[in-house]
Amino acid sequence: MTRKHKPQQGIQSIEVGGRLLSALAEARRPQMLRDLAQEAGMPASKAHRYLVSFGRMGLVEQQTETSLYDLGPFALQLGLSALARLDPVLIGAAALPKLSRTIGQTVALAVWANQGPTIVRWLGADTPVAASLRVGSIMPLTRSATGGAYLAFLPRESTQVTLKKELAGNRRKGLAPMTREVVEAFVEQTRRQGFAHTIDFIPGIGGIAAPVFDHSGAMVLALVALGYSKPFEAHIQRIAAAVLHTAATLSQRLGANNAA
Repeated sequence: MTRKHKPQQGIQSIEVGGRLLSALAEARRPQMLRDLAQEAGMPASKAHRYLVSFGRMGLVEQQTETSLYDLGPFALQLGLSALARLDPVLIGAAALPKLSRTIGQTVALAVWANQGPTIVRWLGADTPVAASLRVGSIMPLTRSATGGAYLAFLPRESTQVTLKKELAGNRRKGLAPMTREVVEAFVEQTRRQGFAHTIDFIPGIGGIAAPVFDHSGAMVLALVALGYSKPFEAHIQRIAAAVLHTAATLSQRLGANNAA
């Protein structure tokens, strides 16, 4: 027999007052009392009492010149403390099982490390795509979806040294691409669609990778999906949509400003 969990009781007045803080945070600029009250769904007189208490706590402050309300220094302290506790890899890893179940493919996370895009988390579906790709694998910039995502969404200066060496190696080994012009076309396509897509890095394997951003707007992870080419490409739109949605959710969790 399954035991039903009863909802935990809280303090309703705190939850009601929290609507004012939420309204301030979403507004992104100082607000008038009447506008805050309307957004929070309460009379202005009631909102004012909450704002007085929040002001004493440092969560809210009222500008002397304009009488507008804004978030206060304690709200800033809380936000910075929360950001300092965020670990992109741990947060990203927690999202992998659901994504893998949704798309039925192998999924992974990669970070930018000393030698380039490096796999740091890996979750194989029922049919793993390649024994050679595991945690610690360094992905090529120009031939993998993971590398393509970093080429497109990291600052150019972060990737140029690695890119120059890789292109020289490609020419020496007879691997495509061999020119910056081809790479730039790949980068532009990746930026337009929001993810990188390759089908020829590993024969018979298709892959896509989408960027995950932090609160500063910097790319901190590549969210990767891999699978056998034929079924992967047959469902590429559904897979890409799920990967992009998960990447956007992770970015939001890490404080990225999607409206910027």
